[in-house]
Amino acid sequence: MLDALFRPKSVAIIGASTKELSIGNRIIKNLIDFGFKGPIYPINPKAEEIRGVKAYPSIFDVPGPIDLAHMVIASKLVPAAVEDCGKKGIKAIIINSAGFTEVGPEGAALQKDFLERAAKYGIRILGPNCQGIINTDPEVRAYCNFTFTKPDPGFISIVAQSGGVGELIHQGFSQMGIGTRIYASNGNASDVSITEILEYLGKDSGTRVIVLYLESLKDPKAFLEVMRQVASQKIILAMKAGRTAEGAKASSSHTGGLAKTDIAIELILEKLGILTFRDEGELCQAAAAFASQPIPSGNRVGIITNTGGPAVIATDVLVDEGMKIPTLSEASIQALKGKLYPESAFENPVDVLATADAGHFRAAMDVMIAEDGIDCLYINFVTPFFVNNEAVAQQIADVNRQRKKPIVCNLMTDPQQWKDVVDILKKGGVPCYTFPGTAARALAALSRYAALRSKDVGIPKTFTDVDSGKVASILGKAASDGKTLLSAADVYGILEAYRIPCAAWKMADTAADAEAAADVIGYPVVLKADSPSVVHKSDMGGVAVNLTDGKAVREAAETMAKRIGASDLRFFLQKFEGGGREVIVGAKAEPGLGHILLFGLGGIYVEILKDVSFKIAPITEIEAGEMIDSLKAAALLQGVRGQAGVDRTGIVDILLRVSQLVCDFPQIQEMDLNPVMAFADKVVAVDARMVL
Repeated sequence: MLDALFRPKSVAIIGASTKELSIGNRIIKNLIDFGFKGPIYPINPKAEEIRGVKAYPSIFDVPGPIDLAHMVIASKLVPAAVEDCGKKGIKAIIINSAGFTEVGPEGAALQKDFLERAAKYGIRILGPNCQGIINTDPEVRAYCNFTFTKPDPGFISIVAQSGGVGELIHQGFSQMGIGTRIYASNGNASDVSITEILEYLGKDSGTRVIVLYLESLKDPKAFLEVMRQVASQKIILAMKAGRTAEGAKASSSHTGGLAKTDIAIELILEKLGILTFRDEGELCQAAAAFASQPIPSGNRVGIITNTGGPAVIATDVLVDEGMKIPTLSEASIQALKGKLYPESAFENPVDVLATADAGHFRAAMDVMIAEDGIDCLYINFVTPFFVNNEAVAQQIADVNRQRKKPIVCNLMTDPQQWKDVVDILKKGGVPCYTFPGTAARALAALSRYAALRSKDVGIPKTFTDVDSGKVASILGKAASDGKTLLSAADVYGILEAYRIPCAAWKMADTAADAEAAADVIGYPVVLKADSPSVVHKSDMGGVAVNLTDGKAVREAAETMAKRIGASDLRFFLQKFEGGGREVIVGAKAEPGLGHILLFGLGGIYVEILKDVSFKIAPITEIEAGEMIDSLKAAALLQGVRGQAGVDRTGIVDILLRVSQLVCDFPQIQEMDLNPVMAFADKVVAVDARMVL
């Protein structure tokens, strides 16, 4: 448990300062101003008091127990201070100071030193080089942080790897008038991890929504395991930074080269059903809706408006976001006609007109709430001077308190002139937005989350017709021979063992043997150079296609031997499969997680278009289908302009078999089947490579 960190009963500030423009002073001010419920102990050997609070020369002079200590001291002093904290019985420390692993070997040595001392005493460390935590719980009121946003109590907790981004998000909620629960930014994360913080918040009864900002994960597997449970308990909204950076790791395979930096994090979030965002503002706006609204049962929106233009904007945005604006039932339309002005629009959107009063709004809301074909409500509310707007706001708040369907409001007003309207809606828990598009996107996020959480992808299929013993033998011999790049014979032997369809093939040592092998396979054939030193064969003239007779095979083999000149060169002969659609199936090991699978358009198109999709293995049949359908060029595989579609079932089968192969044999580091030729009635791999 991390209660000493997040719910401290007493706090000491080691490095407390009398200088107002210092962190050691600011933390004391924040604790006092925020109304911290426990005693505050400034530690300063030269000061008698700081900000009116008695100071102590050392923690050993503090008369009572200390739950949590802040350290705002030079990095070289931290290890000894941690030792003192251990002797005092302190169980949690926030190290605000910098100067550790982020500055090089000397700092890393200091960090290793203080961690060893902390472990000896069972102390948990947040940081170093971090802001700290905030807890708005009225029983705690812990502002153990040097930032300046003073949040109201709320139900949104924030976890951020970047303190700057975390504070940006926190300020966003504050400016929106949205309260928060717990805030944490763990800096260098030397001890307490993001995963542990999330696990703690999953058990916090005051947290409804967790807003998560991620940059990297030290232990993706542990994150995945813990977050399965947390995501079932709390609504999690996440933002992953660095999504546009391409993979920095050197890789000779297409799959490795196309996998972006930390793409595993994005795939983990997807697998967990966590809603992700690409814009921090949109993330905050959505969180405001999640904190107060129920999750809708579908994506059908009822729109109520007292002004026309904003409803048109909202409708466009909602439809773009995948929402539906259904026509109301005849019964609902007739009910509205009996209660609204005759000039009103009675379908959907329902325009109650600018002169609509509280009764008109309430009638429209009651109809929408009762309408089976509506899952959520979107309200445009402009505040004209000739209407009792406070009464309208009260009706919206009253309906919202029923929590039957989620409601968002585009409140178009001057908040200073109509302060009472704003306050009524806020107290009623109605999420209000300045612009119609913003409100629409927040409502759409609720629907997307509902779809994510209700999606059943099934369970991975286990093939019983595979020969895992043969694969183990091939990989074992390759390992004993010190091979990392497998030969074509080994690769295709593995594929055949897992019943992954390949074009007919044979190996040959000489040009004459190649001609004989081609005679057995049947023409036309493809001839490929096979050597550990030849990676991309076509770039080195190591591929000859559509060879139609023995003479052509022999001459091509002789030319390759002269051009490549490798002493270990062999020839790989394969039946030429022309006319199909080229796709790629690949896999790449991700440390601590398993394998990432890739699917996309293959051949040269994978490098030019980079139209690919990824999933974490093992995958299910539904997930394999999603990999196919998520391509921008998915229509090409379905068949266009009179062309037949490809064998989708065959592609799915290959994806599932590759998934099982890399799960059964995690020593496979990278593999590419590129291209796989997809026809209307079959799918066959015609080029493959595998790295251990």
